[in-house]
Amino acid sequence: MEEFKVKKLVTVLALAAASNVSAQGESRLEEIIVVSSRVPMPLREIGTSVSALSADEIRFRGYSSLYQLLRTQAGVAVTNTGGMGTPSAVRIRGEEGYRTRAYIDGIDISDPSNLQMSPNFEHLMSAGVDRVEILRGPQGLMYGADAGGVIDITTRRATDGFSGSVEAEGGRYDSQRVSANVAGGNDRVDFAASAADYETEGFNSRADDLSRDRDGYDNTSLHGRLGFNVTEDLRLELVARDVEGEGEYDNCYNAVTFALSNDCINEYEQQAWRVGLSYAHGSLTHQLAYSHSDTERQFFAAGAPSFGNGEGELDRTTYTGTWKASEDINLVYGVDLRTDAFDNGYADRERDQEGYYAEYQGNHLDNLYVTAGIRYDDNEDFGSHTTYRLSGAYLLPVGPGEMKIKAAYGTGFRAPSLYELNYNETGFPPASELDLDAEESEGYDLGLVWAMDNGLYLEATYFDQDIDKEIYFDLDFFSGYLQGQGRSESKGVELVALAPLALGFSLNANYTYNDTSDFDGEQRARRPEQLFNLGLKWATAAERFAIGLNVRGAYDAVDTSGEALADYEVVDLSADWRVVKGLHLFGRVENLTDEDYVEVPGFNSAGAAAYLGARYSF
Repeated sequence: MEEFKVKKLVTVLALAAASNVSAQGESRLEEIIVVSSRVPMPLREIGTSVSALSADEIRFRGYSSLYQLLRTQAGVAVTNTGGMGTPSAVRIRGEEGYRTRAYIDGIDISDPSNLQMSPNFEHLMSAGVDRVEILRGPQGLMYGADAGGVIDITTRRATDGFSGSVEAEGGRYDSQRVSANVAGGNDRVDFAASAADYETEGFNSRADDLSRDRDGYDNTSLHGRLGFNVTEDLRLELVARDVEGEGEYDNCYNAVTFALSNDCINEYEQQAWRVGLSYAHGSLTHQLAYSHSDTERQFFAAGAPSFGNGEGELDRTTYTGTWKASEDINLVYGVDLRTDAFDNGYADRERDQEGYYAEYQGNHLDNLYVTAGIRYDDNEDFGSHTTYRLSGAYLLPVGPGEMKIKAAYGTGFRAPSLYELNYNETGFPPASELDLDAEESEGYDLGLVWAMDNGLYLEATYFDQDIDKEIYFDLDFFSGYLQGQGRSESKGVELVALAPLALGFSLNANYTYNDTSDFDGEQRARRPEQLFNLGLKWATAAERFAIGLNVRGAYDAVDTSGEALADYEVVDLSADWRVVKGLHLFGRVENLTDEDYVEVPGFNSAGAAAYLGARYSF
């Protein structure tokens, strides 16, 4: 059965190369990517593994939550515990979800009050998002040595004049979504703002809840950016956002009486802002920024306080500079100062960390691009660590296109989180007797890319990475956090095919094989060995009407107990019709075949659900 799945996906990807592709399009190697080195670079020059979701693709797929979009990308696995607003982990190449870093318009949205410092993806909606870039593997030299993968999110940018859009959607589970975006500006001042409100009555999230009550979720997200061009070379920019979410869930306890209840509420709010100053003149550029986020989570059982409350604050001061030393040599360097703080009502902690990095970027022999970077971090609790990243891309003309040979190697470390340290101080043996040490990571990948001038893009990448001294929770005695003696490993293959086909069809497919093992040699929990996405889209001329089908599958996963999880395949359908200029009607059906599947044992997943909406742009 497993062999059949692999052959089926490889066959689909191979068909893209053999298909009668359209004569329209251009090489995808010309696409500009920022996430790899925090500076704009064409994909042809990048040796790391990256992928991107454009504004058109985000709008066409239509998903309400950003994690639904992320799971369509190679190397990305998502587990969700019962619908919108419930805890969700986004794992890149089999690593823990808390090793994934996420930024929105330069703001680090990690929450220091989480068990491990990580973003709360369940509260991150897609409304207002204009582009998403994903960096896979421990290659985040400029984002922090603890980044096992980076998700860089960009919202709509201002344009000359004034423009905007309004959108409304409704569907199953009494779901409603309304949003609005406006943007405008001139040569001196520009702005962009978005507001979105999402509501759903949801479905019963827990499989063991016999009352079958529905667990709803509400989310209100506001985001704005304001820019001022002081001179031709100097620009000031301010970004601010506020996200409020409230979700219902089951199986919580009163913090005073310990009474069990299924009338549970989770209230979430994150306020964040960033001010940045950028200067570009001649061969030098400078970017100086300060950002602050305040995240608060509160839990209630039948109206009374429950467990899990916390408040986290993250302050970050960054400087990034570039020097174009010659036509073929560029240097990127920077400083990253951050302070993490959390308060859970029982204890509060704060920690500083300083980071300094530099990267050489060179073009040799006209078709060889290399980078070599180093990062030095000084953590207040765990001392200094030096990490590295090397990458290379070599281009060869092959037929009506180019072949890119790429490779990357990176190292990293993660200091124990504030929560992990605090828990062990109040725990009991064996965890309370253990002095946790920083985790260390390294990984590399090797790949081939074939990009044709007509838009055909084929990529095959092998990756291999591991974590030394991995920190994990003691599930046997619940004493606290322990440290593995040995290496946790993740290796595998990613295949990607993007192809404009004939007669208005286009293909977007990827397949990931991921072999994981913990320090005891057992498969790591909730990491499917095989993941695939197969997307087929048909559009009329000028895309007046478009319809698309996406099939995603997950196979050969196990739970924390080692018990095998059932394989599943989920089919989503989306369509968009431009009625007149500016007016679109759109719809989608999620889980078209009503697949009964489980991502996390004990929690239900959504059944077949249809949604219809309209969008007017001006």
